[in-house]
Amino acid sequence: MDQKEEHTNTFSKLESPSEDHPSTDRGTPESEEEVQQALAAKIEEAKVLQDKYLRLAAEFENFKRLAQRDQREYFRFANESLLKELLPIIDNLERAIKSSKETPGSDGLIQGVELSLKQFLETLAKFGVRPVNSVGEAFDPSRHQAVAHVESKGTSGNIVVEEYQKGYLLHDRILRAAMVAVADVPTRAGPDGGTASPATDESPVDTE
Repeated sequence: MDQKEEHTNTFSKLESPSEDHPSTDRGTPESEEEVQQALAAKIEEAKVLQDKYLRLAAEFENFKRLAQRDQREYFRFANESLLKELLPIIDNLERAIKSSKETPGSDGLIQGVELSLKQFLETLAKFGVRPVNSVGEAFDPSRHQAVAHVESKGTSGNIVVEEYQKGYLLHDRILRAAMVAVADVPTRAGPDGGTASPATDESPVDTE
């Protein structure tokens, strides 16, 4: 009996944890204040990263929009140089028509050249080329090139009265300015022989 009790006591000692060596599995406890500070720091860091992401996303969208716009502009005006070189051909066709009309017996030639000119203009129109309106329009330095100034009593000043060479637009961009003559308001001599202000149709008002 004594040996059995001794063995039982030995096993009990082996199974029970030693009081002299406490368990070291527990981590070092932190105060609640330290935990809150660490959490606040992580939240602030996340906000900074979120702001950086939003700025980068906005910059990328702007870059993509500008790149797409530049690409559209390139394709719209890629043929500008070629189309500009074709304009003198139109000029020559128009001169041939004008000259033929002054020569008797050339109706067939006129009709052929007019048909060629019409087809040529229709082809250019498919690529966005269209003529600039000139005669009767107000002078626009962005579309017209004034090569002559004439006095005209029938129109107000700064009006295009004659077109020497047509101008053309490529979409909304000027391809070639029109060469025109611009009407100036006629001037009248002053009492001393100098130049007075432009003549007007206004009569003096009778105050009597």
